[in-house]
Amino acid sequence: MKHLLLATAAAVFCAGSALADTKIGMITTLSGGGAGLGIDVRDGFMLAIAQSGRNDVEVVIEDDQRKPDIAVQLADRMIQSERVDIMTGIIWSNLAMAVIPSAVNQNVFYLSPNAGPSQLAGPGCHQNYFNVAWQNDNLHEAAGSYANSADYTNSFILAPNYPAGQDALTGYKRMYEGALAGEVFTQLGQTDYAAEIAQIRASGADSVFFFLPGGMGISFLKQYADSGVDLPVVGPAFSFDQGILQAVGDAALGVVNTSQWNKDIDNPTNAAFVESFSAEYGRLPSLYASQGFDTANLILSALDKASPSDADAFREALRAADFDSTRGDFAFDTNQHPIQDIYAREVIQEGDVFTNKIIGVALEDHSNVYADQCKM
Repeated sequence: MKHLLLATAAAVFCAGSALADTKIGMITTLSGGGAGLGIDVRDGFMLAIAQSGRNDVEVVIEDDQRKPDIAVQLADRMIQSERVDIMTGIIWSNLAMAVIPSAVNQNVFYLSPNAGPSQLAGPGCHQNYFNVAWQNDNLHEAAGSYANSADYTNSFILAPNYPAGQDALTGYKRMYEGALAGEVFTQLGQTDYAAEIAQIRASGADSVFFFLPGGMGISFLKQYADSGVDLPVVGPAFSFDQGILQAVGDAALGVVNTSQWNKDIDNPTNAAFVESFSAEYGRLPSLYASQGFDTANLILSALDKASPSDADAFREALRAADFDSTRGDFAFDTNQHPIQDIYAREVIQEGDVFTNKIIGVALEDHSNVYADQCKM
């Protein structure tokens, strides 16, 4: 097993340290489809830890290969053998559902830097589970709100058939006020969208909303651009984020997408994060990198007040969210999911780099509809 010790700004793999007072287990996707998402979460997280200069924190990092059974095995090993205090890192909601309920019931804290399935925001909430990114519906709710403002009245919507995909379409429909020209669930990991694009062409739609993270979104956007279908596209940041845009290229220009973060959010923490991440890794940060960075800084802020061994005090320190977020204002609702602004962004080109710029606020101080169902 690899251990990441944080003595310098350049994260170095080496043997674990007996000096670490707090051990964090990170399970994330570092190979195969979606690896870029996990790499960005890891790199943002490790940058924050390195910048803190702390030598009392150890991070154990493992690759889940985007496979639930692997993630469960790794989580069991981290909890039972590694004795981690805190877990984090999972990208995919099906893996989150396989790992998180068991972990938090074994008195381990779990802070999600990405996946936010509705099941864990409502009746399945837990005092040891915090989501530092969003609840799955949120960015899709913002896309539905934007579609209303753009006067779209007949959207064709599609997403993969897994928990986050189901939450995506639910979220869009919750805010969107128009009719649906079609609603399709695709296969997780699908790369050929000819049939779905044919359905869009024949549907009479005036717009398309899709949630297809990672390589799925790259495949869809390229095929959609080549198809000649000329309908405006709206989606969440997951298919228009920094790493993905370079692979999509011109096909994404002008597309409006929704996100709680962008590199041009105007606050000192975000400006310093963008600069330091770019210097350290030689690329612009993504949404996922910002989420990893914020998750680490939240943990560090709580460790300044209490140890995870004092669970009640550490939990209260996490709830306080006393850290400088790249997003600016950040607070938790009663179900320990964020209250935050969600922006509409447009894909643009800066020199040779495809990126996003904020064009407005789609939802202000937005929480989630499941908080009232959470009984803690």
